Amino acid sequence: MNPIPPTDARPLLLTMGDACGIGPEVAVAAWARDRGADLRLVGDAAVLRRAMTMVGLSLPMAVLSEPDEAAPPDCLPVWQPSDLPADLLAQPLGQVSAQAGAAAARCIVEAVRYQQAGRSRGLVTAPIHKEALHAAGVDHPGHTELLQALCADAQGQLPPVRMMLANDELRVVLVTIHVALREAVNQITTGRVLQTLRITDAALRRFGIAAPRIAVAGLNPHAGEGGLFGDEEIQHIAPAIEQARSLGIDARGPFAPDTVFMRARHAPPRHPGEFDVVVAMTHDQGLIPVKYLGVEEGVNVTLGLPLVRTSPDHGTAFDIAGTGRADPSSMLAAIRMARQLASDA
Repeated sequence: MNPIPPTDARPLLLTMGDACGIGPEVAVAAWARDRGADLRLVGDAAVLRRAMTMVGLSLPMAVLSEPDEAAPPDCLPVWQPSDLPADLLAQPLGQVSAQAGAAAARCIVEAVRYQQAGRSRGLVTAPIHKEALHAAGVDHPGHTELLQALCADAQGQLPPVRMMLANDELRVVLVTIHVALREAVNQITTGRVLQTLRITDAALRRFGIAAPRIAVAGLNPHAGEGGLFGDEEIQHIAPAIEQARSLGIDARGPFAPDTVFMRARHAPPRHPGEFDVVVAMTHDQGLIPVKYLGVEEGVNVTLGLPLVRTSPDHGTAFDIAGTGRADPSSMLAAIRMARQLASDA
């Protein structure tokens, strides 16, 4: 590696995602709209050239020897990690491919390595496919688990992380994510809720909010109505809030989940939000209100990592891969948010 560049010159790295999905398309389309001098694509040069054709982009590509190398203006800046599978272009679009899974993982690993070395400001990840990762022999089911493993400490301890989905009007952090609803209810414990509140408060402070106002949604209708509709609020959620407040965290609730998101929605001038973020108990409880406001502007942020990581709020979309119909709006929003968070951190 070259000497570490000045902090303000470090790039923002954008991994291409699964080569058989829409990741390469939305990556190059977002770059074409953004044209930020700090943005570098991490992926297979041939796959990204094909993606440029798919989205109707006719510009030269600059293949960089390292991601923090200076790039010529009006050239798509691409850094291709070593040891990517050689036959990616031969993999059918819209289908699960072990080669595509291996390439996606390799790009993430190398991008994280550069960020851990202080050579990049943040990481934006295009969508990957869990089945493709599994087919490639990757032990981790998705981005979050892979990133946790890459950020483990010297003793192998994984950093506790939480998913935040955000747009211009609403931020939501989830206590539980991709598990069956029955299992999610079992996971709502005082310790897990408290850990979520601590991660949320620390992350928002790191991102420039001096005193985060955290609303906590209840699990049950009307937040349990004093135990009439369930006692999770009494047994677990309220005690976690009380403990968080004793630590100086401005957590409030539990509030009825059918109204708390409206109270937190920040849509000035008529509706300034009462809170900076809502902590929701389950995946759908938290993500439905954010996605209703517009999937195209939603951004996934992984909280608790020692680095900035964002991603668009959609998957690989195999059904439209290669058609040029993929909308890069969410990717653009992820780039903007990563840039903002890296600046505030």
